[in-house]
Amino acid sequence: MSVNISAIDSLIVVAYMLAVLAFGIWVGRGGKSSADYFLGDRSLPWGALLLSIVATETSTVTFLSIPGLAAAVGGNLTFLQITIGYIVGRTFVIFFLLPLYFRGKPFTAYEVLESRFGKVTRRVVSSLFLLTRNASDSLRLFLTALVLQIVLGLDLTASVIFIGTITIVYTFIGGARSVIWNDCIQFVVYMLGAGAAAYIIVGETPGGIDQLRQFASNADKLQVFDFDFDLFKPTMTFWSGLAGGAFLTAATHGTDQMMVQRYLSAKSRGDASLALGISGFIVLLQFAVFLLIGVGLANLFGIGSATSAVEGMKNDQLLAHFIVNYMPVGLLGLTLAAVFAAAMSTLSSSLNSSAAAFINDIWLPRTKRNPDEHAVMTAGRLATVAFGVLQIAIAIAFGMLATDESIVSNVLKISGFAAGPVLGLYFLGVFSPRVTEATALCGFVVGVTVLSVIAYVTPLHWAWYAMVGSLVTYEAGIIMRRVFR
Repeated sequence: MSVNISAIDSLIVVAYMLAVLAFGIWVGRGGKSSADYFLGDRSLPWGALLLSIVATETSTVTFLSIPGLAAAVGGNLTFLQITIGYIVGRTFVIFFLLPLYFRGKPFTAYEVLESRFGKVTRRVVSSLFLLTRNASDSLRLFLTALVLQIVLGLDLTASVIFIGTITIVYTFIGGARSVIWNDCIQFVVYMLGAGAAAYIIVGETPGGIDQLRQFASNADKLQVFDFDFDLFKPTMTFWSGLAGGAFLTAATHGTDQMMVQRYLSAKSRGDASLALGISGFIVLLQFAVFLLIGVGLANLFGIGSATSAVEGMKNDQLLAHFIVNYMPVGLLGLTLAAVFAAAMSTLSSSLNSSAAAFINDIWLPRTKRNPDEHAVMTAGRLATVAFGVLQIAIAIAFGMLATDESIVSNVLKISGFAAGPVLGLYFLGVFSPRVTEATALCGFVVGVTVLSVIAYVTPLHWAWYAMVGSLVTYEAGIIMRRVFR
């Protein structure tokens, strides 16, 4: 069922997306080398990289779902504990992994694995990245298209193609430079959208800030820390946030090509470290804003009371419901643009990093000729289009099969299984110099297998997955080396 919004709001949404396209084409014009296309000629300022890092890890799912965690019955601010782990994990990456990426001038994160283990490891991990990245981001595209379908009344397939095509075009033409500078714009837009939502929520509350504070205190919504040691507790605890968040960030921000590509685009290792280090604190503040919006929604809608205005609605639909029904004309269009901004920053980064990994890890090492810069850039652009079309196709196929958001969440969780085991490979490379490629890959297979079993058989909270996967991979690699010495 579509929601009728004004022509002005519809025009703002469409104009914003076309402006993103035009800006991406303009800022990325004139690229003449593969280093420029994939890494912005390694000359981008740390401030732009900082905002790009934050925008890339903030998808539409994040923007819409995190407020629901605090708004839910019994919900509070404990999810914020994971950002402590995010900061710790980033510190680990800065001191132990970033030095690896600034030895020489690699194009991808996985070239480091080849120099330590061999070509097979590089290809296996890069291929796994391509598989999981495109699977998960095609589903993010699907979820974003659902929002566009609801608010503009477009057909779901048309919505997927519309968003996907705009993202493909500016990524195709401008490469990394276009993606990263557009990320900066996307960050500003979705934070303005969040700020507008918070302002209106306060305005819609009869007692304003004082009533919100009283409600939050009475409903115990302001709890941040939970020091329970229960590993199977379904909500975030301090320990799962600290340890799980640290390992998760070390994996996603230390070994994933989509993030490592940001560091390799910096002018220096110092600039990359500065951008990555500060980004953890920006994410903390951003999550705090999202969660406090959720507290305001709980009060506004009377969630948990007998007079709830949104009875039966899923928690992660609350912010979308508020945006469509409470935002005034003009501001509604801006906030909807913010939703799409969060999605397009992740999708464009996915396309560019996938193209970089495919060209540099898969295609170039296997090609029998020695292509020039023009040929490499052409291949990179074709790969960008190919991965974009693939993501659009998967998103459309999923829309035809099912629209159950719980299924989407499960698939996204599965796609993250490899993050921990890949981090375990880096642990073996950095801390165990005697481990060979064969034993490292055996450890990797064991790590993925054990983590998959744990995820399906036990109620272990997902925040522990990266920690379990990385440590099992590391220990399995050490054991394999001793057994097959």
